[in-house]
Amino acid sequence: MRKKWPKLLNFLTPAKRSHTGMELTGCDKADALLKQLIARHEVPGLAICASYKGKAWFRGGYGFANLEDNIPVDPERSVFRIASISKPITATALACLVADGTLDLQTDIRTYVPEFPQRHGPVNLKQLAAHTAGIRSYKGKEFALNRPMQIADSLELFVQDPLEFLPGEGYQYSSLDYVLLSLAMERAAGQPFHILVSERVLEPLQMSHTVREVPGEPVENQVEFYTRRGEVFQQSVPVDTRFKLAGGGYLSTVSDICRLGEAYIQGQLIPPALYEAFLTAQQVGGFSTYYGLGWEVSRDARGRSFYGHTGNAIGAYTNFKVFPDQEFVVAILINASTAGVQPILDEVVEALHQSLPAADSMGSAVKS
Repeated sequence: MRKKWPKLLNFLTPAKRSHTGMELTGCDKADALLKQLIARHEVPGLAICASYKGKAWFRGGYGFANLEDNIPVDPERSVFRIASISKPITATALACLVADGTLDLQTDIRTYVPEFPQRHGPVNLKQLAAHTAGIRSYKGKEFALNRPMQIADSLELFVQDPLEFLPGEGYQYSSLDYVLLSLAMERAAGQPFHILVSERVLEPLQMSHTVREVPGEPVENQVEFYTRRGEVFQQSVPVDTRFKLAGGGYLSTVSDICRLGEAYIQGQLIPPALYEAFLTAQQVGGFSTYYGLGWEVSRDARGRSFYGHTGNAIGAYTNFKVFPDQEFVVAILINASTAGVQPILDEVVEALHQSLPAADSMGSAVKS
């Protein structure tokens, strides 16, 4: 169903300057940039949470969680698809299993998934987590698949296809790596993957709004998901993400995602040595992949080190960045697939960086 933007959006037109005529900076600039995304109809709605030294100090909801009913985004409660931010959650559960000896990253996938063809040669869990196993990415309509499959059932989609390269000799980002990885994890732990993740990660970190998406079972405060068609947003096609939960199937809030980042800064859940193993960018052929195990690992335009993940899915575009040196975490969730807004989101994060010294004096002040 097509629907034009409600007239209510008119009041969100941003000012590029303050009432004094000075250029906006810091939190004020970030706020104006996000309002601009809504006013220009770039996104239907978004939520943002930024935490500094373990405390939320910038949080906001912009636009609409549901365009048809004019329901605004609530930064505390609105639940979005988080797309590939699911991978750092999976990586954290994987690290817990490695820490307690349940899994070894060097183990061949066939130890737990004997359905994986022998002709592919040795493929270990670390290679899957790092996207260096040679597994292909989605093709055709797999990105928007709407079939009720268990994780094991979905192997029929791709395991018989030839590898893109010999394991360990290339880099190919693929959520299908995480289908295999999650199947190995649940078989090794002896419990369904979503239960394993809940017990090992979500419950200890009090990420109470982070759940798997099950078609026909809407979650309280779940946003509507949209796809842009010309000048309007329409509801996205239905999808069933349960088989690819580990790589892109979770729902969550910005506050929950910030809790995960804060846990890494504070050294919670897993031993320090494993943080280094998971948060070090892999090398292939002498070049960095800018990807660790389940985490993007890089530097921003100012040279600041960060790890995190971006995500792009049906009805979702997401950003998650952890700057350990500054003890700064940012999560941004959007209810439409709009990768073209990334330059603006980068500006928002940089503007928030400019406010960090001021955050020391303003404590936990939150802009909502």
